[in-house]
Amino acid sequence: MVIKREEMQRLAASYDADSVTVGVLGSHSAEEVGVSAKAFGLPTVVVCQKGREALYAKYNRHLYDHIIILDRFSDMVKEEVQERLRELNTIFIPNRSFSVYVGYDNIENNLRVPLYGTRMILRAEERNVERNQYWLLEKAGIKIPKKFNSPEEIDRLAIVKVQQKEKPLERAFFYASSPEEYYKKAESLIKKGVIDEEGLAKARIEEYVLGQKFNANFQSWALKEVFGDFDFVGFDDRKQTNLHGVLSLPARDQLSIDVPIKNEEIGHYGLTMRESKKPMVYEAAERFLRACEDEYPPGLIGLFALQGAVAYDPDDPEQKRLAFYVFDVSPRIPGCPCVGPTSPEMRRLSLKYQRLLKRYGCEGVSAPMDLPMLEIKYSAENDELQSIVT
Repeated sequence: MVIKREEMQRLAASYDADSVTVGVLGSHSAEEVGVSAKAFGLPTVVVCQKGREALYAKYNRHLYDHIIILDRFSDMVKEEVQERLRELNTIFIPNRSFSVYVGYDNIENNLRVPLYGTRMILRAEERNVERNQYWLLEKAGIKIPKKFNSPEEIDRLAIVKVQQKEKPLERAFFYASSPEEYYKKAESLIKKGVIDEEGLAKARIEEYVLGQKFNANFQSWALKEVFGDFDFVGFDDRKQTNLHGVLSLPARDQLSIDVPIKNEEIGHYGLTMRESKKPMVYEAAERFLRACEDEYPPGLIGLFALQGAVAYDPDDPEQKRLAFYVFDVSPRIPGCPCVGPTSPEMRRLSLKYQRLLKRYGCEGVSAPMDLPMLEIKYSAENDELQSIVT
């Protein structure tokens, strides 16, 4: 049975507000969560999978007050594990690994632990479900790349977003400018075992946006009367293997090798945008948040990202008008560790919330993840935990 928000609100309201624990799955962005929670004096619990626990249970043991090691991440829904999390007064923060490895069915129907984040919107990140991220973007009136419904429609440079065969978190993008090129490259990747027919059938084919990529990261507040609607926290872009390894070669050497390109995210780097162009990014975020409120109430809670690119608007015949195209959404904490030290927004947000931060012994915010902790801390102290969970 689908878990109702009201049930999680009652549970959060019953917690001991003086000992609320921040929980996270031991993958993706768990270090970020641990650091920020500790900065605000919040206890932490990390749920790890056996064989993958060293980074958290050994090398960063100081970030976590409690460590739960399971045979599989999905075992987190076992009643004894859930009971332990509830005993710790856990508010759990979803990341991408949580969505993939615990699974949407478990999250929506079986995991009775309050989430700081929007439980029912996590599934919308998948491209092959109804009411997905593209559907939301279209509802919001946000520019997205042209979609090709079949390879036969390809009439310009297109990117094919297809799941890797044995890695649920990773995709093996490839590019094609014609149906013939699509089929040739798809067949090659299947023969090499990178993708399979099932993944290809679910792939999204869309126009490749020729522009600078910007992943725009935001914090959407649950307690809007206290913090406002949302805050922009900064831009990042991704480093991907083996794509960036190939791109680092001279063009003649790129042409001499025949290897499948894999877009496996391996790192991040920060970047900034000209101030005169930033309003279009804010506008996209505001539109997206309103669409989420309408279609997935109560709307987005916490950090999220609109991943896109700034390019010339093809509807402008003179190619003078730039537009922000969004081609991916992270409806949960994006995992952008570089944004803290590289984003000018951190200083501005430190000034914006200066009085409240000093109340909690913090000089400022140094990372995007500090903002969810600020809201959790404030909610615990003001009997508002039920207002920030789903």
